Amino acid sequence: MDWMTIFTNAFAQLIAPTTAAYVLAAIGLNVHFGMTGLMNMGQAGFMLLGAYGFAITQSMGWNLFASLLAALALAAIYAVLLGIPTLKLGPDYLAMVTLASAEIIRIVARSTSMTSITGGSGGISPQDFTTQFENSSPLPSGSSTLWLWTYSNNIADSWWIRIVSWTLVLIAAILVWRWFKSPWGRVLKGIREDENALRSLGKSVTKFKLQSLFLGGAFGALAGIIFVLPRSVQPDSLGRQVTFYVWTILLLGGAASIFGPVLGSCLLWVMLTFIKEFMRGTISENLLSSNQIEALGWVIVGVALMCLVIFRPQGLLGDRRELAFNV
Repeated sequence: MDWMTIFTNAFAQLIAPTTAAYVLAAIGLNVHFGMTGLMNMGQAGFMLLGAYGFAITQSMGWNLFASLLAALALAAIYAVLLGIPTLKLGPDYLAMVTLASAEIIRIVARSTSMTSITGGSGGISPQDFTTQFENSSPLPSGSSTLWLWTYSNNIADSWWIRIVSWTLVLIAAILVWRWFKSPWGRVLKGIREDENALRSLGKSVTKFKLQSLFLGGAFGALAGIIFVLPRSVQPDSLGRQVTFYVWTILLLGGAASIFGPVLGSCLLWVMLTFIKEFMRGTISENLLSSNQIEALGWVIVGVALMCLVIFRPQGLLGDRRELAFNV
C-alpha cells in the first residue's frame, strides 16, 4: 500500500476546484438557512443556471465579464420567480417547492427540445466555454509543482482555476462575515428567529427574504461556474444529490458560522477520498469491486455524519444557541 499516494490524493481535495465550488454553494445556503432560516432544498438549481448562463454565453462569444453577469442575472430572475410565490409559505412548503424547481430546471435543460441551446442530456463540452477563461490566465504555459501536487498552469483542472476559485471563496467569506455583523444581517437573523416580531416593527420581511434568496443564489451560480469549468456542463451532474451534499457540508461545518462551509467541504471530500483510497489499497478486487468500494465509502461517511448529528447537531463550528430557532 502506497501511503504517500493515498495522502497526496486525499489532501489534494483541500485545494480542488470542486471543493471550492461546494464551499461557495454552502456559503450561499448559509445565507439562506444560517442567516435567514430559509429551507432551500434547491441550491443545485442556482448552480445549474449559473453554469448554463456562463457556458452558453461563452459559446456565443461573449466576454468573461458579460458571461458572469449573465449567470448572476439568471440567478436573480430565478430568485424573484421562485421567491415571490413561495417566501410567504411555511418552511416545509418552501423546501418542497425549491426542490421541485431545481428538478424542473434539470429536466428542461436535458430535454431534446433544448439540445440546440443546452446540449440536451449530453450537455456542453468544455472546449466550447473554457477557452477564454484559460487564455485569461497570467501564468506561463506548462506545469508547476507545489508541495505534493503537480498541475498544469492554465488548462482545465489547473492551478489557474484553483487560484480563481479559492479567491472567490475568500471574497465570499469576507462578504458574509461583514453581512453577519451589519444591521442588514441582524434583520435577517431576526427573521430567522421570529419574523412576526420583525413585521410588528414595520420591516418588510418578504423583501429581506428575497434579498437573501438572491444573494445566496448568486453564490450558488458562481459555484456552478466553478464546478463545470474543469469538466463539461452535464445537467445530471447537478441534480438532487448536489443539494444534499451542500446541506451535508453546511451541517457538518456548522450553519450560521463563517468558516463552517469551508471546513465542512474540505473535511467531507478529504475524508471521503482518504477512505476510498485506503480501501482500494487494502481490499482485494476479488472481495470488493471498485463500484462497491465507491458505495461503501459513502456509507462510512454517512454513518460518521449521523454520529455527528446525534452528538453535535450544531456542526463542528456552529453555535447551538444560533440554531435554536423554529423553521
